[in-house]
Amino acid sequence: MASDSVTERQDVLHVDPFMVTFTPLAGSTFTNLLRLLAQNRFRVDASGIPRVLYSLLMSLALSPLNLLERLRYGKAIRSTRVKPPLFILGHWRSGTTFLHNILAQDSQFGYPSTFQTVTPGLFLWFENLVKPLVASSLPEKRPEDDVALGADLPQEDEYAMGNLCPFSFYNGWCFPRNMARYHRYVCMDDVPAHVVEEWKRRYRLFLRKVTVACDGRRLVVKNPANTARIRLLLDMYPDARFVHIRRNPYHVFFSMKRNIMTEMTLYCVQQPPDWPSLERRMTALYRRMYEKFFAERRLIPDGNLVEVRFEDLVDRPLAVVEGIYDELGLSGYAAARDAFAGYLASQSNLSHPYRAGEEIRQRIYDELHETIDRWGYDLQTGQ
Repeated sequence: MASDSVTERQDVLHVDPFMVTFTPLAGSTFTNLLRLLAQNRFRVDASGIPRVLYSLLMSLALSPLNLLERLRYGKAIRSTRVKPPLFILGHWRSGTTFLHNILAQDSQFGYPSTFQTVTPGLFLWFENLVKPLVASSLPEKRPEDDVALGADLPQEDEYAMGNLCPFSFYNGWCFPRNMARYHRYVCMDDVPAHVVEEWKRRYRLFLRKVTVACDGRRLVVKNPANTARIRLLLDMYPDARFVHIRRNPYHVFFSMKRNIMTEMTLYCVQQPPDWPSLERRMTALYRRMYEKFFAERRLIPDGNLVEVRFEDLVDRPLAVVEGIYDELGLSGYAAARDAFAGYLASQSNLSHPYRAGEEIRQRIYDELHETIDRWGYDLQTGQ
């Protein structure tokens, strides 16, 4: 496997103004896009103007379809019962996508797809019309790694929330000058009660709509931001099941840096800050997310939470997945085992090791020592 040598050079993030089709803003409802722009006082850098114009054009063009879908399916969506979801928690770059993709092979589960999260306002009625447009805008693999990216593949619902309301982590990648504000919406700290209630209302609506699209199946949902929202999720779905996946925090740090350098710049409509500023924000959010997680996981009823390690999932995936089913009391592992094995046989280069100097390692330890010590991780071994 390839290995990155991490250095102390000061990386500069550059925005290519002509890379417009990857921005998540284009699938936003037009009202939400205007709210986001107003929330940021319409401050858009010259490099971001093409993305904003493209997003406004696409969002405005799709608005009539959003309205028609609400008129046709609104009553059915509101009356739909969402079975207790299976929520996958864990910080970004901790293996949440890998676990989501595995569990999605079990046909008893439904899941939000990339198409559904990119265009959450119209995926029920206008799939045949709009999905080809979405598919054509996507690369075959994610910019930050070799994971397949497709319109029908599982996707994290934080993208959908960013397109339905201005309270999403990824809104901060689009408007990085206001990133601290959007980080508050991850943990829902120091935000007005009406914001929390709107977020919950829109989240319920989205999961009902996905349930309709999945013919009523139980949903397996992956969203790293939900790691800090356990109390809110239990308020909505008290019988939900949870899987938390953790990874060596040193490697999460390096992988997040790689992710930000390669993917965040495809979202920005403002010039991103320098890397040291982004690093401070990234580690501060990591710490606060896990403060909330450790405080709130006790609220989960006994038997409804299982915790796994990314390293174990890579080394012995079937055993780990079987353990998830056993500990959560889920049926169907035996029936889905061949599907799991078939998917796993297609995967390679699942772990990206990193080498770093002592100064960087010490800085990361100073910032993230609580989880490093709690989980007993070591940079040198990756274990």
